[in-house]
Amino acid sequence: MIRYGQQDITQADIDAVIGVLRSVNLTQGPNIPQFEQSVMAHTGAKHAVAVNSATSALHIACLALELGPGDWLWTTPNTFVASANCALYCGAKVDFVDIDPRTYNLCPQKLEAKLIEAAKVGRLPKIVIPVHLCGQPCDMQAIHALGQKYGFKIIEDASHAIGGKYQGEPIGNGRYSDITVFSFHPVKIITTAEGGMALTNSNELATRLGLLRSHGITRDPALMTQPMDGPWCYQQVALGYNYRMTDMQAALGVSQMTRLTHYVALRHQIAQRYNELMTDLPLTLPWQHSDSYSAYHLYVIRLQLEKTSATHLQVFEALRAKEIMVNLHYIPVHTQPYYQSMGFKAGQFPEAERYYTEAISIPMYPTMSEAQQDQVIAALREALQA
Repeated sequence: MIRYGQQDITQADIDAVIGVLRSVNLTQGPNIPQFEQSVMAHTGAKHAVAVNSATSALHIACLALELGPGDWLWTTPNTFVASANCALYCGAKVDFVDIDPRTYNLCPQKLEAKLIEAAKVGRLPKIVIPVHLCGQPCDMQAIHALGQKYGFKIIEDASHAIGGKYQGEPIGNGRYSDITVFSFHPVKIITTAEGGMALTNSNELATRLGLLRSHGITRDPALMTQPMDGPWCYQQVALGYNYRMTDMQAALGVSQMTRLTHYVALRHQIAQRYNELMTDLPLTLPWQHSDSYSAYHLYVIRLQLEKTSATHLQVFEALRAKEIMVNLHYIPVHTQPYYQSMGFKAGQFPEAERYYTEAISIPMYPTMSEAQQDQVIAALREALQA
C-alpha cells in the first residue's frame, strides 16, 4: 500500500521521546519551549505558542484577535473545515472567497471585489484566513495590502506550509500577517503526532495566546490582577482552554525540526520527477508561483476530463483498487451539510467547486522511492486509459 502521505520516524526521534518518558516531565517540560524556539529560529517570528493541534491554534488565534458575536471571518472554501469552524467557536459568522484557478489558494482579486461590496453594506470581515494549500503560499503581499485598506486582521493558515518560503523568506515570519498557524499532524511536513503552533511578532498577542492555551491561568505577577497570597499562587485572568502540547510531543518536534529543510528538499525532488514523467498525460499538474517555494505537503493533479473517457470517480477508485491510497483535498466547505444548513449553496464559489470535480492528491512524502512513484504513475496511466 502506498499512502498519500506518511510520517518519517527515525531512531533519533524515538530516543528523544524515550528521553522524556524517563524524565519527570511527561506533560509540561523543557522540550516545549525548546520546540517553540526552534520554530522561531527557522521562521524569524518573535513568539511561538505550541498547542495540541492546529485547530486549537486557529481557535486561540481568533480569540486573541477578539473575534466574537457580530463579527465576520472570511476564508477559502478550498480547505479543511477547521479553517472556518474556528470562527463559529467564537460565535462569529463565516463567509468564503473563491480560489485562484492556478494556485488553488484564496484569490486576492476576488477578495478585493467582495470587500468592495461588503463595505457598501457594512459587512466587512474582522479576520481573513488565507490558507496555503499544498504548501504553496497565498499572495500575502496583496492580501496584506487589502487588510491595511479595509481594516481586517490576517491569520495565515500555514498548516501545510512549514519549511516553505514566500518572496524568499520563511513562511511564518509574520511580515504580512498578525498570526501564523502550523500543523504537526503525522502526514504534514514534520510531526509531533498531533500538534500545532501559533506564531506572532506581537508581544500582546503572544501573551493572549499563552493564556488562552492554558485555562487563562498565569503565574506571572505582572499579569495578575490581585495581590499574591504566596509563592503557590496562580490566577485565572481570562477564560482559556486546555490546549497544551505535551513534552513528549515537543521532544519529537525538536528532533523532526533538524530535518525540516531536508524533508522539503526531498518533496521538491519527488514533485519534479512527477512533473517530468506525467507531462504527456491529460492532467493539469501543480503550478508554482515565482514568488513561492512550496513546502509540497500535497501534490494535487487535476484531471482534464474532456480529454479522457474515464470519470473522476473511476480514476480515484482505480488507484485505490491498486492500493494507492489517493485522497481529495478538499470538499469545498460551503457544500458541507452543516454549512448548507446555514444558507450556503452549491454554485456560490464556482472555481472551488470546479477544482473539487477534477482534483486528486497523489502520494507525496519524503521517504517515497522512485519505484513507488513509478507504480503510482503506471496505475494512473492505466486508469486514464480505461
